[in-house]
Amino acid sequence: MQYTSGTTGFPKGVMLTHYNVINNGKCIGDRMGLSTADRMMIQVPMFHCFGMVLSMTSSLTHGATVCPMPYFSAKSSLACIRQEKITCFNGVPTMFIAMFNHPDYRKTDFSHMRTGIMAGAGCPPELMRRAAQPDEMHMIGIVSVYGQTESAPGSTMSAWTDSIDVRTDTVGYAFPHVECKIIDPETGRELGDNETGEFCSRGYNTMKGYYKMPRATAETVDSEGWLHSGDLAVRDENGNYRITGRLKDMIIRGGENIYPKEIEEFIYTHPKVQDVQVIGVPDKKYGEEAYAAIILKEGETMTEEEMRKYITDHMARHKVPRYITFTDSFPMNAAGKILKYKMREDAAKALNLV
Repeated sequence: MQYTSGTTGFPKGVMLTHYNVINNGKCIGDRMGLSTADRMMIQVPMFHCFGMVLSMTSSLTHGATVCPMPYFSAKSSLACIRQEKITCFNGVPTMFIAMFNHPDYRKTDFSHMRTGIMAGAGCPPELMRRAAQPDEMHMIGIVSVYGQTESAPGSTMSAWTDSIDVRTDTVGYAFPHVECKIIDPETGRELGDNETGEFCSRGYNTMKGYYKMPRATAETVDSEGWLHSGDLAVRDENGNYRITGRLKDMIIRGGENIYPKEIEEFIYTHPKVQDVQVIGVPDKKYGEEAYAAIILKEGETMTEEEMRKYITDHMARHKVPRYITFTDSFPMNAAGKILKYKMREDAAKALNLV
């Protein structure tokens, strides 16, 4: 039993089988190229699929050494990498950002590092590329996995030997024995390459169902066994998938579809920005407006006007967030995932929109 992260609402108990989990971990380890020569630091919690399957099971199915951490701490993780000659570790973007910004980062020896997974939330390509650089984390084989707890959890992944563009700009291609497709969320019609729609998967990795929630199970897994992710994705002509946002996160402003992930990835390119989250908030005129919450790098300052001009100069006018705020942190769950529904509630209250 694994519980969904609850980033979009109340967590649900996901009933997974050993068949789901062991085979998924094996496929993940294959694409990471894990072997008995690897030493995996596990800093992501094992009550979550990231720790249990992508980290622990992938290592155990390939005979890698595991170095589990009791909880995430940038200082402890950097010390572990140095002392244990770690060759791979996994993490959500916020963990990588915390490690990059820790005083011990530049003192840490990453020379043994080879691969690792950045996943669990939207991963800015620039962040992955930085980790991959030989003079940074030396994670030259960094990869991204896409999935959800309900699919045990991986459905697509790149291999550590793929090109850097495939590994950082996409979430790779379907696992063996897993079918993937993109559908029109309104009609259910299957879409072709380069068309945005809802990502669906079907295979050995699909959950048995939600614990004591038959209605929720039927809403997620259809009669043909397709698991509907609720995520928006696009597939290129080479079969690689790119996640463009969540159906529920998508902002509909005056009839225009705005994808927060696109705006987040652009704002992240500003040299003063450490992290950013874009959400939709209610608006009487347009239905919804975009709201950007930004964490600046330590010691940096910026005005709302400065950021607004930066976005306006490079993006379509309707994509420029109406609200731009600067903050020190985002609300997170115990797995390090950002709670966007909580951000929406807080922002609506702060702006007197409720």
